[in-house]
Amino acid sequence: MEDSYKHKGLRKQLVQVLQKKGIQSSDVLKAINKVPRHFFFDEALLPHAYQDKAFPIGEGQTISQPYTVAFQSEKLEITTGQKVLEIGTGSGYQACILLELGARVYTIEYNKKLYDRTRSFLPKMGYRPKFFHGDGSLGLAKHAPFDKIIVTAGAPSVPGSLLKQLTIGGILIIPVGDSKKQQMFKLIKIDDKKVKKEVFNNFSFVPLLGEEGW
Repeated sequence: MEDSYKHKGLRKQLVQVLQKKGIQSSDVLKAINKVPRHFFFDEALLPHAYQDKAFPIGEGQTISQPYTVAFQSEKLEITTGQKVLEIGTGSGYQACILLELGARVYTIEYNKKLYDRTRSFLPKMGYRPKFFHGDGSLGLAKHAPFDKIIVTAGAPSVPGSLLKQLTIGGILIIPVGDSKKQQMFKLIKIDDKKVKKEVFNNFSFVPLLGEEGW
């Protein structure tokens, strides 16, 4: 796995694109600039690695658009040492960004083939989140509570299990809508009965599978 001057230059260009699209967090931009996204692509597809678009990774899943990864990461407001649950490991790219932001990352993947592939691959890049295979729509009650939760698949509604597993003051970022288009919800847990919600538009994720998903 080679990370050449050319690759680093392409990442800098990608960071500039994300800045123009409104990403302001210097920590998020530094993380995007550091993680070699081309490692997640077959050699024949390398020209696509630093374009700001999603790309298929097999099993009906995609590696998310860099802007989407940056947007969700920025809205999480991660500080070093926070315990973060990622629902939908996928390629593992988002997990790498979370680790670069200083989070302690727990990541769960529904698809066994993707789970096996990513669990094997990320440590070769030097990234070691805690991997789990299972129904992410139910969270990881055994390891709760979490300071932040990020969902990287579109949900029909906000899973109650995830809100329960969030600390008071914690943030849940989740795309909610139908199977083709979702609104991004940022939910801040004020107490066990009250949640503050912000809504952002126009995102498209693969469906969240599982008991509290599709």
